[in-house]
Amino acid sequence: MMGIGGLANIAGGIIGGRARREEQRAARAQMQERMAAYENMQFENPYANMQNTMEDLTVNQQQAQFLAQQQQQGLANTMGAMSGAAGGSGIAALAQAMANQQSQNMQQASASIGQQEARNQMAAAQQGAQIQQLQAQGEADIQAREQARTETLLGMSQSRLAAANQARQQATEQLIGGVGQIAGAAAGAFGG
Repeated sequence: MMGIGGLANIAGGIIGGRARREEQRAARAQMQERMAAYENMQFENPYANMQNTMEDLTVNQQQAQFLAQQQQQGLANTMGAMSGAAGGSGIAALAQAMANQQSQNMQQASASIGQQEARNQMAAAQQGAQIQQLQAQGEADIQAREQARTETLLGMSQSRLAAANQARQQATEQLIGGVGQIAGAAAGAFGG
């Protein structure tokens, strides 16, 4: 009876071993295919080629130019109207007062342009800093993904090796167990 059980174990180990080897080959081929695809995945920094759209802002000079033209025309009209009424000395004083007023007006227009330029520079600097921060974050993300991929591949390789070792160990134990049962049955038959 032990001999029959031993033969059954040997047969089970051999038959089961073949099926396990076939399954192991198919699993290995599938795993190699998927691992190759996984290893070849490319990670890219989505922020690498960002451009600072604020650095090319321009200043609106139309308002300042329009104000300057209006003021010059107004001063010319006033000078023309007053030239006959004020006389020589009055015209000189009027011209000086108007020149002072025009100077103040031009300074105001220049200040307006300067404020626009300062705002544009501030916006460009802020966006530039934001782009640099995003690019650095993108590089950190790539490094984290690469590390996670390496860890995953290592874990997959370890699991695969453990499963292959376990399957071979079980097949070997089943064969040895079957041989042992047959030897025990033979010893019992000859001993009796």
